[in-house]
Amino acid sequence: MLNEAANIVKGLAADAVEKASSGHPGMPIGCAEIGTLLYSEVLKHNPEASEWPDRDRFVLSAGHGSMLLYSLLHLSGYELSLEDLKNFRQLGYATPGHPEYGDTPGVETTTGPLGQGFANAAGMAIAERMLAERYNRPGYEIFDHYTYTIAGDGCMMEGVTSEAASLAGHLGLGKLIAIYDSNDISIEGSTELAFTEDVAARFRAYNWQVIDDVDGHSIEEMRSALNKARLEQDRPALIVARTRIARGAPGKEGSASAHGAPLGEDEVRGLKENIGLPLDEKFYIPDKIREFWQEKMVVKKQEYQAWQKLFQGWQQEFPDLYRDLQQSQELKLPGNLEEKITALEFPEKIATRKASGKVLKLLAEELPYLCGGSADLAPSTKTYLDGKGEIQKDQFAGQNFRFGVREHAMGAVVNGLALHGGLRPFAATFLIFSDYMRPAVRLAALMHQPVIYVYTHDSIFIGEDGPTHQPVEQLESLRLIPGLKVLRPADGEETARAWLTALENKDGPTALILTRQGLPALKKDNPVDMNRGGYVIRKAEKPAVIMLASGSEVSLAVAAAEELEQEDISCRVISVPDRENFTANLADNNAGPNNAGPLKPQSALRVVLEAGVDRGWYQFLGSQDLSFSVEGFGASGPGEEVGRHFGLAAGNIAEEIKNYLA
Repeated sequence: MLNEAANIVKGLAADAVEKASSGHPGMPIGCAEIGTLLYSEVLKHNPEASEWPDRDRFVLSAGHGSMLLYSLLHLSGYELSLEDLKNFRQLGYATPGHPEYGDTPGVETTTGPLGQGFANAAGMAIAERMLAERYNRPGYEIFDHYTYTIAGDGCMMEGVTSEAASLAGHLGLGKLIAIYDSNDISIEGSTELAFTEDVAARFRAYNWQVIDDVDGHSIEEMRSALNKARLEQDRPALIVARTRIARGAPGKEGSASAHGAPLGEDEVRGLKENIGLPLDEKFYIPDKIREFWQEKMVVKKQEYQAWQKLFQGWQQEFPDLYRDLQQSQELKLPGNLEEKITALEFPEKIATRKASGKVLKLLAEELPYLCGGSADLAPSTKTYLDGKGEIQKDQFAGQNFRFGVREHAMGAVVNGLALHGGLRPFAATFLIFSDYMRPAVRLAALMHQPVIYVYTHDSIFIGEDGPTHQPVEQLESLRLIPGLKVLRPADGEETARAWLTALENKDGPTALILTRQGLPALKKDNPVDMNRGGYVIRKAEKPAVIMLASGSEVSLAVAAAEELEQEDISCRVISVPDRENFTANLADNNAGPNNAGPLKPQSALRVVLEAGVDRGWYQFLGSQDLSFSVEGFGASGPGEEVGRHFGLAAGNIAEEIKNYLA
């Protein structure tokens, strides 16, 4: 019956892609037996409780094969209708071209950029181990599930997969099982064109259990391989499943043409004839197949009910643990957290990365679900949580990660941690290396995941490391990502407020942009206001000049303003730690007659200071206004000297403004 059920999956996938006139039929058809076995027998899941905390996670890393997943979710009984399948890739339906988290019940993560899903799965497997360590007690293993992923040849080519696999092997993630759909085909043709390595040998070197040369079309061989994978708990498992893309299609089986385009009506009919489906009936699901899946789901629901009973006993036996779990699942903040954060005191001069480290020390005590680490840069990013233990093989009770020099995987792994639930992850590196993790950052924003990024060494002022390490375009490029909150504080007090804002932002990721160099504590004429994105830090009732800046350039603006005041040129300085939010509130920020708003009067010269490219700041400037920025790459030398070289020194700025107004 499993083979018959798999054939129905093949027919649904072929029909959906054909009706949409676009899609990827080859992979769903080639992996139908694997997917059917997983969803009917192997996975611990309940379509009526898709958020069950102890469910097995399944990630389709080869997200282009989305019709495999959609067909299985529909047949299993998730809230995904046959009408949705019939409208694959159509606007307004729950069957987008690639799996989208939040759009389709049962989809655990957004996949499509190859390898990201594999790394997400590693993060989910880590989360399971961490929560099991924290909450399980003898006789009450309320967290005891596996993470499965299907990855194709393309995933195996991507570097993020290598990074994540290396980390997973190091950590000994025995409940992570990856199924490698090895069909030897990519878009351009045979994988022999560019991919001839021994993948199994590579994963053995990563300390994975490798189960090689499994017939991916054989239910018996796949079942045996999965059983073997689960027997070993000390290493993640890779099952190398040999498959034929579009298996059963008479002219396109095993061909690149079956990868990313509809098979064509004749091929679909030929496929159906070969696997025993009615030739002229589209989206065919006979009653006996419906009944097969219903019977399978009865068993799944019984597993869920048994867990519910176990969980209720655990809840009664360990009420304090239950309360902690609830708080972590909701990412609930203590009621007095704002008071504690704002009470922190900082030296007269401090790098915002160090101020951030001080805030993190407090947060680690207040938020046991907060966890994270750096890409081998913790001493520089100041993100190690002293006394909170490390995540290492067989040690999952801590809060610190050692990601190694793996920015790409780090970004994707923390997405997996957040998606799993029960943890609030952060990831840290130099701002310049945000480029290495940008795909994962974009996906976090797309999925509304509350990951926090700590990006330090934020400008040319880092000095001697030179232009390879001096970010120029990175800050602006992060601000361009929809849904990513970018905060660039100007001193210790703003840094503390920025952390609070990041923690309160549970509907998407936040990037904290921090300095290496010390910044002075700024005297503020108004309270720090992160909620409006920017605020007047230095007043002037009738300013001739209005300066806007963020981060280290705010103190630069204040120093330039003080020099201009000596020339009887009145200046207002606005700190803009959250430019997007400031822009959203622009109408209110500039409200009122004459000079009532921060950006009024219109007759005042507006000046922007940015130690990087200034593109996004032009929304605040007119054709007669000024911008001090860095439009080329940096230079190697002491930070202040590099700043002066690029015109970012208070004296230079004040002189240019004075001459411009003359």
